[in-house]
Amino acid sequence: MVFDMLTSKQRAYLRGIASTYETIFQVGKGGVTEAMCNDISEALRKRELIKLRVLDNSGWTAREAADAISQATDSEVVQVIGSKFVLFKRNPKEPVIEGIPKAK
Repeated sequence: MVFDMLTSKQRAYLRGIASTYETIFQVGKGGVTEAMCNDISEALRKRELIKLRVLDNSGWTAREAADAISQATDSEVVQVIGSKFVLFKRNPKEPVIEGIPKAK
């Protein structure tokens, strides 16, 4: 199952799952770096769905950081709320998250 763009149903399903997640990455003063994106890629490969946060001192909005990181990691932005955002990237070899609604 390949996700080109998430449907609103898929997005809603993933948002529900992510609501219980802790943030595992923070964008700080250094902004979005290549090393950080590599770490995020690795986390996405293992978990598929991760929550990140932008610190006040970063100079980035959550939307800017979400867009930059999703582009660098080839992932989807599921949600942006306040200083937090959620990214998703399906692992084609070893899917982690089950029950995602199929795209029509």
